[in-house]
Amino acid sequence: MSDKGQDWDSDLHKPLGQKPRKRRRAPPLKILKMLAGGCIVAAVVGFSLHTALTPLPLASSSPPLPAKTVAVADSTKTPDIRQQKQLDEPRTLETRSPTSGAMVQRTLLPDGSVVTKYAPSERDGTGPELVQAPHIGQDLLMAGTPNPDLLQDSPVGRLPVIGPDGLRPVEQYARPWSGAHGTRIAIVVGGLGLSQTGTQRAIQLLPPEVTLAFASTGNSLGRWMQDARRAGHEILLQVPFEPYGYPANDPGRGTLRVNATAPQNLEDLHRAMASLTNYTGIMNYMGARFLSDAAALDPVMRDISSRGLLFLDDGSAQQSLTSGFAKALNMPYAVADLQIDDQLQSNAILNRLDELERIARRNGSAIGVASAFDESVAGIAKWVHEAEGRGIEIVGVSALALDAQK
Repeated sequence: MSDKGQDWDSDLHKPLGQKPRKRRRAPPLKILKMLAGGCIVAAVVGFSLHTALTPLPLASSSPPLPAKTVAVADSTKTPDIRQQKQLDEPRTLETRSPTSGAMVQRTLLPDGSVVTKYAPSERDGTGPELVQAPHIGQDLLMAGTPNPDLLQDSPVGRLPVIGPDGLRPVEQYARPWSGAHGTRIAIVVGGLGLSQTGTQRAIQLLPPEVTLAFASTGNSLGRWMQDARRAGHEILLQVPFEPYGYPANDPGRGTLRVNATAPQNLEDLHRAMASLTNYTGIMNYMGARFLSDAAALDPVMRDISSRGLLFLDDGSAQQSLTSGFAKALNMPYAVADLQIDDQLQSNAILNRLDELERIARRNGSAIGVASAFDESVAGIAKWVHEAEGRGIEIVGVSALALDAQK
């Protein structure tokens, strides 16, 4: 068959309507070599450009991340937040008394006030057994033992002083009370120590809430003090001051006088102070003339205040200047509202006590004073029991004196 016949025969088997496709001829070998060479050159150039443009890791100095910047900014605010939190929280400082060894804890509250707590320190069990007086309020087992930190040796005897940790006798020997905001009455019975039988009867019959005042000129004061304290009483020391009509009207030995020098009066005051321990303050015995003389009264009130004691004015001197001195010195102070036993009759004493209650209900508190007569002791003991049933709280005089100082 001719070549033409072969072409015709092949055309019969082709699909209709389609033109025959031309066969592609293989590219010449020269062109392939050129393409391969171009690819190699492009790869080398690209790698060189990448190497040149990419910095080496050792030369990198990337800027700080934003997150780190934010963290630094937040850390600068942290001290302010902590400082504000510290201001809103109480701060406590704990120290040890150099003499008694007691732990003194002072807490500064957010409102600026300071709360002080005293507690016995821990002991390691070695050394001698120590017996120490309580540091706040009254413990009946130790009430008759003086706190050595609150005593100072002097030529005339041991004198009361403020302790190295700031504790005052008016706080150490005060009779505790409830702290309720109700009607409060303090009753002070004075003249103890002058009569042995009268003193013993007063300590035995009077309720422990009644404050007892011992005369500095009395006898066996140390013994009676211990009995009174163990019975639960708060005690005062009565010091004689010059009245009008002196010396015809004589309060007794050691009377502080207007015409005496300040050193002489302070020596008499210190002799009186040294006659007793464990008392919260001083109460005058008579003294209308002395208490109305500013020059004579000034050094005496300053000395009493500096020793951490209260002063109770019995209210008998109408021109007394003690209130003004107490405010100027910012010392614990109180003045009696009523003399309970100006008439030594049972009904009269009970009537005066009822009057004292009316004053207390009107003013919130009141102070009554009496002497250790049998009629006075019996009437006060009966009335106190009844008054407590009417919601009256009988407190030590220090509770009212400390309130007045605030």
